[in-house]
Amino acid sequence: MTRTALLAALSLAPALSFAQVKNFVPVTQEMLLHPSPGDWLMYSRTYDAQRYSPLKQINRANVGQLRMAWSRGFGPGTTETIPIVHNGVIYVVAPGAIVEALDGATGDLLWQYKRKLPNKGVGSSARTKDLSIYQDVVIYAAPDGYLVGLDARTGETRWQTPTGDGANTSGTIVVDGKAISGKACGKTRDTCFIAAYDALTGKEVWKFYNVPAPGEPGSETWGTPFLDTNLASTWGLPGTFDPVRNQLYWGIANPMPNTRLQRHGGNPDGTSRTSPADLYSNSTISLNPDTGKLNWYYQHLPADDWDQDYTHERTLVRVAYNPNPKYVKWFNPDVKRGSMHDVAVMVGEGGGVFVLDRDKGQFLWATPFPYDDPNFLISNIDPKTGQTTINWNLVNKKPGERHTICFYNTRSFWPTAYHPGANSLYVPYIDNCLDMTSKSDAGPEKRVPVPQPGSDPNKFTGIGKINLSTGEILHFNEGRSPSNGAMLTTAGDLVFHGDMNRRFRAFDVYTGKQLWEGIVGGHVSVSTISYAANGKQYIAIMTGDGMLDGSLLAETPEIKPPRGSNAIYVFALP
Repeated sequence: MTRTALLAALSLAPALSFAQVKNFVPVTQEMLLHPSPGDWLMYSRTYDAQRYSPLKQINRANVGQLRMAWSRGFGPGTTETIPIVHNGVIYVVAPGAIVEALDGATGDLLWQYKRKLPNKGVGSSARTKDLSIYQDVVIYAAPDGYLVGLDARTGETRWQTPTGDGANTSGTIVVDGKAISGKACGKTRDTCFIAAYDALTGKEVWKFYNVPAPGEPGSETWGTPFLDTNLASTWGLPGTFDPVRNQLYWGIANPMPNTRLQRHGGNPDGTSRTSPADLYSNSTISLNPDTGKLNWYYQHLPADDWDQDYTHERTLVRVAYNPNPKYVKWFNPDVKRGSMHDVAVMVGEGGGVFVLDRDKGQFLWATPFPYDDPNFLISNIDPKTGQTTINWNLVNKKPGERHTICFYNTRSFWPTAYHPGANSLYVPYIDNCLDMTSKSDAGPEKRVPVPQPGSDPNKFTGIGKINLSTGEILHFNEGRSPSNGAMLTTAGDLVFHGDMNRRFRAFDVYTGKQLWEGIVGGHVSVSTISYAANGKQYIAIMTGDGMLDGSLLAETPEIKPPRGSNAIYVFALP
C-alpha cells in the first residue's frame, strides 16, 4: 500500500453524529454572492472580505447590555480559525483536526467529525484558517495535506483529495462551485501553489504556481542559476473575488529561504532592489477563477530580506480617490481627484497600506502603517508606476550583519474589517519592529521582536481606523495588550475586537470610543463574527492557543493569559 493510500485509509473517519442538521437548505452560488443577513458563509462573510455584518439589532445605544449567551470548550491544541454559519448552525474547526456543527442559539453539538491522523501531534498544531460551504458540502483543509468534503447535515465524509506536500494552513473559498485553496510550501517550487477543486467531488480543476518555472515569465526575477528551492507560500487567509470582473485576488507571502544572502548564493544583489524581484513573492495577484490564469500582479516588497509576509486578504471596496499628502506618503499624480475606483486594499504583516485599482492593478496610493519610520521596509514607491524599492540600508549584505526593521508582525494574519458608512478599514496593530542578525560562522540567524525605537510603551498596541479615500488614520484602543483577534464591523455602527488579555470590546465605529467590554476565559484568537439564529443577533469569538503567542507576549510580561483555554463564546442582548 502506498503512503497516499495508507493516509487515505487512516483518515476515513466516520462522523460522530449526535443529531443531524434539520431542514438544511443547500448553499447556492447566488447565496454566496448575496448571503442572508444572518449568515456568515465564508471567512470574512462576503467575497469582498469587508467583515461587515448588516445585522443591527445590537447597536451603539444598547451594546452596553450585551451578555454572554453561551460558551463551549474545545480540546487542547492550536486554534487560528474562523467559523462559518448557515441558517443558525455554526460549523467550526476545533483543535485536534476536528470539525463540529453547533446549534447557534445554544451551542449544542449536532455532529462532530474527527479526522484520524498517523501523527496526533499534527492535528493538535494544525493552523487551518477557515471552512467553506457549497450546496450541502462543508470543505475542510485537513492538516495531513488532504482537502475533505463533509456532508453538512451529518458530518460524514463525501470526498477527500490529497493536495501534496506542504501544510494546509490557508483554508478555502468557494467560487462558482470550485473550492480554491492556498498551500504552505514543501521543499520545492512545485509545492507552492493556489489550486481549485470541484467542491462536490474534490477533483482538481486548475493550479497556479506561486513561483514561475524556469523559462516562464517571471522566473528570470529569481536570478541565475534558477534553483528548485525558490519558494513563495500562500499559507495565510484565502483570497477575495470580484464577480463583476470575474477576478480572484490573492496574496502571496515572502520568498524563501528568508534572506537574499541565502536565496542568491551569498549575493544580496542577486536580484533587483526594485520590483519585480523574486516573483510572485509578496505580491497581489489577480487570477481568472475559471482557469487559474494570471491577469495581473503587483509586488509590494521586492525580494524581501526579513520574512515579512504580504499575504492574507485583499479587501474590495469602491471609493473616491482623494489621498491627503498630510497622511499619505505615496500617491499617483496621474489619477484624477474625486474619481471613483473599485479598489483592492491590503495591509502587510510588516506594515504599510496599499490601495490598487482592481481592473489592472494600477497603483493609487500607499503609506507606511501604523506609523512612518526611517526603518520602514520600503524606501520608495514610484508614484506613477507603483514600482517599489526595498530599504537597502536595512538589507543584511554579509553574514553577521545586524539591523532593526520596522515593522514586524504589526498586523499579522488576523483579518481586518471595513465599514461602508465610515468608509474606513479597521486594522489591529502592534507597534513592533525586528532586531535581526544574519547567520554567520559565529552563530545562527537571530530574530528578536523589539518596540519601535522611541515609541510610547503605553501605546504599544492599538487599532487604526484608515479612511480609504484620504488615508487619514485615527488610532484608538491604545494600550499594552497584544492582539491576534479579527476585526468585525456591523450595521449597528459598532466595531468589535478582542485581545490577548481576555478583553473583548465594542467601539463606536466613527469615533473609536469604547462602548462595552466583556472578559472571557482565554485570549481572543482570530474568529470574530456576527450571525442570527431564530431571529436573534449574536456575536461570537473563539479563544485559545496560537502559534505566535510566545513572540506576541514576549514584550509584555505583565500580561499572562491562561494557556489551553480553547473555547467559543457567544454574546447577545438579554
